[in-house]
Amino acid sequence: MDKVIEDKELGRLIIHVNVRAKRLIFRARDGEIIVTVPPRTSLKEIEAAIEQLRVKLLASKNEHLHPLIDLDFRIDTEFFRLSLAYGNRDRFLSHSELGKMKIICPFNADFKDEKLQAWLRKVVEEALRRNAKIILPPRLYMLAEQHQFQYESVKINSSRGRWGSCSARKGINLSCFLVLLPRHLVDYVLLHELCHTREMNHGERFWTLLDSLTDGKALALREELKKYKTEI
Repeated sequence: MDKVIEDKELGRLIIHVNVRAKRLIFRARDGEIIVTVPPRTSLKEIEAAIEQLRVKLLASKNEHLHPLIDLDFRIDTEFFRLSLAYGNRDRFLSHSELGKMKIICPFNADFKDEKLQAWLRKVVEEALRRNAKIILPPRLYMLAEQHQFQYESVKINSSRGRWGSCSARKGINLSCFLVLLPRHLVDYVLLHELCHTREMNHGERFWTLLDSLTDGKALALREELKKYKTEI
């Protein structure tokens, strides 16, 4: 069971024991810091690592804080656009269509309210999920046909940990946040998962195959993808 450390400066740190972990790993997520530790790691060891990395952890946490969704907030990508505007209503109203969403806000909206921010994120993520279900499966099918891959199924989820995954049964899972990426990176992720239907690990044969499908740019595209996050 995960343990929680409350730190006045860093906030909540979730301590997660992983039998495969060989060292302490820190990562910021949703305003918290997840600390993955090997079994039998003492609390004293964890606290010492926190103190040693405090400056870096604080910077990482601040970097991952959600931007405020207000009238200045915009999403303007190839597959999805979002804008907010005031309207003559006493409640929120959203207009959504393929690739586009507009949220009409009442003049008295308090965008600093945490509950409102949580609701707005939920509404936007649901729109992303609907769009992803329409956009991504046909694109995956087209690439599979073009390069002669076979897969059993495709599902869209709200994963924040990874852009996609492929099971041993060739079931492909894709994060709805993919629609926030440029088209060439969307295709890179889809091809990445399709390659796993033949090569289930990230060995040399996997990268050689993916390289052959991306004009030799597989590693460069992987590095470019790191600039983006699976979140709004």
